[in-house]
Amino acid sequence: MGLKVVADSTGHRLEGASADIDVVNAFLEHLSIRNFSTATRRAYAYDLLNFLRFLTVSSLRLSEVVPTDLFGYLDWQRKPSGSTKSAVVVQLSSRTGAAPATMNRRVAAVRGLFEYAVIAGECARSPVPAARRTSGMRMLRRGMLGHLGAGRGDRGTGRLVRAPKRLPESLPARDVAVFIADLGTSRDRAMALLMLLGGLRAMEVRGLRLADVDFGLRRIRVVGKGGKERAVPVDQSFFTELAIYLRTERPAGARTVECFVVLRGPTRGHAMTEAGMRRIFRTHRARAGTPRVRPHRLRHTYGTELASAGIDLLVLRELMGHASPETTAGYVHLSTGVLAAEYAAARTRMEQP
Repeated sequence: MGLKVVADSTGHRLEGASADIDVVNAFLEHLSIRNFSTATRRAYAYDLLNFLRFLTVSSLRLSEVVPTDLFGYLDWQRKPSGSTKSAVVVQLSSRTGAAPATMNRRVAAVRGLFEYAVIAGECARSPVPAARRTSGMRMLRRGMLGHLGAGRGDRGTGRLVRAPKRLPESLPARDVAVFIADLGTSRDRAMALLMLLGGLRAMEVRGLRLADVDFGLRRIRVVGKGGKERAVPVDQSFFTELAIYLRTERPAGARTVECFVVLRGPTRGHAMTEAGMRRIFRTHRARAGTPRVRPHRLRHTYGTELASAGIDLLVLRELMGHASPETTAGYVHLSTGVLAAEYAAARTRMEQP
């Protein structure tokens, strides 16, 4: 049986033929005990699934991995083999390989797995090379799962691959308007507007509960990454679509606590899934002719527009639920027109006596 990720009442775990699958599942259970979020444990499960597939094609056990094998793992991701395809996990990057950010995230998951394996007595030492600063000095070790701590330095401990630093990509107003107009239900429009007008992540939209919506104050309570809570005010147009959805579209008697549910089919009344949301966006992108519209770009558009309007960055950080202020600062990117005007104004002031 091929390796795959399965979900159960306790979270996510791996199933399939691998000599090290019990160690991986014990690590995922360890993350659950440490109260890591469901989304984080799910991400770790899929990243470690990828690593176990590499070990399988390389005929390696966890205890046999040496540092050079990790660089081989990076190369394997950059040039994926067709043998890694399965019906469960589709290789979306079969032509160019995994992106640098994806490879770094997977290395961080593998580092956590090996540090757990050392403590559990499964491995003598962790073979994952330590990322280095530009000075050549090793990053400070902070113990098992230290790479998950807040702050730039902690995130950097998992980066073995240089990743290009890109600005958040916002969307033209026309593309957004055309895409939203093509959506066929108030449920779908409410979900899209929640990203565009509230800056929510896709997983935050799916996890929004009915009890978290305050129609009177026109705001919602969001539980974001790491279980962090924040209150987000949202424009009236979202609440209008939401009210129509709740009154006319949401199945009567649905007991699902999540706000957004499936409207048709055998899972009618169940919470909206990640695959279901992807399908909605994929269908309407193609039909509306707006290929660049994606959930996270709607969120980026929200952040970019508020930053351009001069909102205090500390306020924007709270609204978007960023752990690092540097992430929020990335939304402050000025147009060439603004730069030229500011430069001209500065030159004028300099020339005045």
